[in-house]
Amino acid sequence: MRATIRIGKWLFLAAALVSSFFPFYWMARTSVAGHDEVFNAEFSFLPESITFEAYARAWTDGALGNAMLVGLLVTFAILALQLLTCIPAAYVLAMHRRRWTGKLFGFVLLCLLIPGQVTMIPLFIGINQFRLGDTLAALILPFATSVLGTFMIRNQMMSIPRALMEASEMDGLGPVRTMVSVVVPMAKPGIAAFSVYSIFVHWNDYMWPLLAARSPEIQTPPLALAIFQDAATGFDYPALAAGAAIVTVPIIIVFLVAQRHFVRGMSGTEITG
Repeated sequence: MRATIRIGKWLFLAAALVSSFFPFYWMARTSVAGHDEVFNAEFSFLPESITFEAYARAWTDGALGNAMLVGLLVTFAILALQLLTCIPAAYVLAMHRRRWTGKLFGFVLLCLLIPGQVTMIPLFIGINQFRLGDTLAALILPFATSVLGTFMIRNQMMSIPRALMEASEMDGLGPVRTMVSVVVPMAKPGIAAFSVYSIFVHWNDYMWPLLAARSPEIQTPPLALAIFQDAATGFDYPALAAGAAIVTVPIIIVFLVAQRHFVRGMSGTEITG
């Protein structure tokens, strides 16, 4: 009976693994196949002929080099601003418990219920009122802080023992030094988990850059790939798949580097040592 259950678990995990990786495999297959093979009625795991022409076409026609530089600048500028605002906010909510902190945290939870699409038009109007439309600032400033980031980092900080905070106060550390030297290193898993999430979301964001970035010079990678989805000239699926593969590489690298902290942070456990 136990052997049957174990085999069933492995089969389920294998099926889940195959279903998860199949879209990536099909993206890679489409990127090295000819344009005519994309619409071939016969299914095959490998294309009849392998060509990397679509990658060159995606890089040049989509101007992916400039788009990825813009994407990196925007994504990491947003992350830096979010960490500068979310970490102190989470520190106050987690470590300085007063009467008003509970109500303030309730307001944070309330903000989590508001979809981002609801605030998109007011943000667009406000950005243009300040004459920041079609600039890098328009892509960065609306995301300078994150309610979800405050929530995640605050929950990680709540696991820090109060005795450690009292010891730091006895050693003469002020609130800022305590936050930087004691709390932030111990909250690293939560910070890393949110950082990976933020990078993933803003690197792949399409809707807001579509509204805010009208010039080709400040197009992000998702906007650059949209050139291959022109219904008037026809969809170039091999180039689109090749561009998607190129754009996915930085996200994979970030996740591989931070996966240990990301998993610990999402599970709510700490890294010791």
